[in-house]
Amino acid sequence: MGWPMLILGLESSCDETAAALVTDDGRVLAHRLLGQEAAHAPFGGVVPEIAARAHVEAMEPLVAAAFADAGVTLADVDAIAATAGPGLIGGVMVGLVTGKALAHAASKPLIAVNHLEGHALSPRLSDRELAYPYLLLLVSGGHCQLLLVEGVGRYRRMATTIDDAAGEAFDKTAKLLGLGYPGGPRVEAAAREGDPFAVPLPRPLKGAAEPHFSFAGLKSAVARAIGQYCPEDIAASFQQAVVDCLLDRTRRALADVPPVTALVVAGGVAANGVIRAALEALAAEHGLRFVAPPLWLCTDNAAMIAWAGVERFREGLTDPLDTPARARWPLDPAAEAVRGAGVKA
Repeated sequence: MGWPMLILGLESSCDETAAALVTDDGRVLAHRLLGQEAAHAPFGGVVPEIAARAHVEAMEPLVAAAFADAGVTLADVDAIAATAGPGLIGGVMVGLVTGKALAHAASKPLIAVNHLEGHALSPRLSDRELAYPYLLLLVSGGHCQLLLVEGVGRYRRMATTIDDAAGEAFDKTAKLLGLGYPGGPRVEAAAREGDPFAVPLPRPLKGAAEPHFSFAGLKSAVARAIGQYCPEDIAASFQQAVVDCLLDRTRRALADVPPVTALVVAGGVAANGVIRAALEALAAEHGLRFVAPPLWLCTDNAAMIAWAGVERFREGLTDPLDTPARARWPLDPAAEAVRGAGVKA
């Protein structure tokens, strides 16, 4: 078919159902994705049961459409990579069981992918020059971590959130302001019309000796500001507070890590233009390359799962068909436990 390796990737860990076909030279032959924004919008956030049912309905036709788009069949695939966690367990099970069924039916290897590893390796799909090791800020709706990425399966967690993730804080702020769902893009849009220094909001853990993140106090401060300031100023000030926290914590991590090739950002919150620009300036300040995936690769997608499958398959890493779905699955199991709810990570 003109390529040495072809991987089918499946993603269903939250509210995006996706299937993709990716080659080991970085070509995305097909990528199909179906979001669930309309289903969850009335609730201001993702409802796990609704999400799981939607994945069941969408996965099979999306896989078929991806094969049709790429002009290949299941027989042409070298392996099947499916998200096995972490995430909403009902949704994770849909994608993983689909991957197992396809792998069994076609006698293909299964690669059970950690969703966080998909984000961690996704910049190498879009930037083929990105070499290990690099410092990764993984910032999404469920996770906020700084990781030293030393190679496939080799991740050293430098910091994590002790309570809420940055993306969760964006969603909660959008809900408090009545901006709708999904919160991240809505807050960013409202912030363009506001003053980022109008509302005196805290910067939790800024300047602290410990390396971790905290956003629960910032979210509470936003709630107290409602009615005292206009929504646009609150959105802009909240966004600036998040930027300041991310920069402070990342700057601290850069002082602690061994030499790295780049500062990298990935995850859904990495789609925020203000955050990307601030991190790019921080990388330049430290004489580092700044690498961020294109916006479509930042949010949940199957191409990053397929690419993680490529990277793992190259290393001979496959998984048995009885591999379980996991609601929690840390990239660095040896990382020291942190106070608060950092156990999420």
